[in-house]
Amino acid sequence: MSASRTGLRRWLVSAGAAVSTVALLTACTSNAPQQPEGDGGGQAAPAAPAGANDEPGDTVVIGFSAPAADHGWMGAITTAAQAEAERYEDVELRVAEGTNDVNLQISQVEQFINDGVDAIVLLPYDGAALTDVATRAMEAGIPVVNVDREFSTPFAARTTVLGDNYGMGVSAGTYICEQVGDNPDAVVAEIAGIDSLPLTQDRSQGFADALEDCGLDVDNRVAADFTVQGGQAAAANLLQAAPQIDALWNHDDDQGVGVMAAIQEAGRDEFVMVGGAGSANVMREIQAGGSVLQATVIYPSTQAADGIRLARLLVQGKAMSDLVEVEVPRTVQLYAPVVTADNVDQYLPTAFES
Repeated sequence: MSASRTGLRRWLVSAGAAVSTVALLTACTSNAPQQPEGDGGGQAAPAAPAGANDEPGDTVVIGFSAPAADHGWMGAITTAAQAEAERYEDVELRVAEGTNDVNLQISQVEQFINDGVDAIVLLPYDGAALTDVATRAMEAGIPVVNVDREFSTPFAARTTVLGDNYGMGVSAGTYICEQVGDNPDAVVAEIAGIDSLPLTQDRSQGFADALEDCGLDVDNRVAADFTVQGGQAAAANLLQAAPQIDALWNHDDDQGVGVMAAIQEAGRDEFVMVGGAGSANVMREIQAGGSVLQATVIYPSTQAADGIRLARLLVQGKAMSDLVEVEVPRTVQLYAPVVTADNVDQYLPTAFES
């Protein structure tokens, strides 16, 4: 077995463990009544009875700030966080207006600190730029749950909820290997997001590593900007430069709306396409069939909703009761599954609209 294959298999094992963690989180922190099943299945915080996480506790005031909802995924982040908070009678959510202005987001967090909220769930527009104010919140005794874009220091957050950007690339590349990997001359193309962002770099690295495992590499690559217009322009340039393509991965389903428009305009249908993030419109196209778009890789838009759940547990002194550990973990990383026609019905109900 090659070293790269061994490494990828180890990665997939760890990714499976991450799925288990998320499943536990989903199962163990809801206020909704549950049917009795055994003895509760795990150990909660000391002296807490089984199932205590489901019971309302002291009111928790949570401040929430995220970037502007300028595309479907980001809009779904805030919508899901608000919906999750509404499920709990003991959660009061204070939502700051979404902004891509770093200074304004800093002032929002400062206001939360001044107001003395119990916890802050923060998806920073720029993790490095928000690190200082998040650290000040922590020093003020306010636990911060960092979502998606990491701060520069671990001292800025009590818990971090992340998608798996490298894992997205691995999942996309593994699927493409399954589709065209028996052809050593297969031409693989990639439409990335914003190249300067670490998340884009991680996605591309995971993709390259997975392709290498089956003897392929990226033959044609362009970068877009996570917008419909950017996706269309980048795809048009790619299609003009590459007269033959066997497989294509587009990093982002929002920009994928433009990518698909360019593909249709060019009349190209000779390749298999994989999307990224997991939008509802892409899943419906996969479900309908007859398109180059055969799969998408999920980057969960539920990260902030999970952040709300974790913030509630932190303030109320609870833990994830299906874990032996009696504290909320420092990091929760979500899995990046591939959605195809075979499993699309499972994922469509929680997908976001591009």
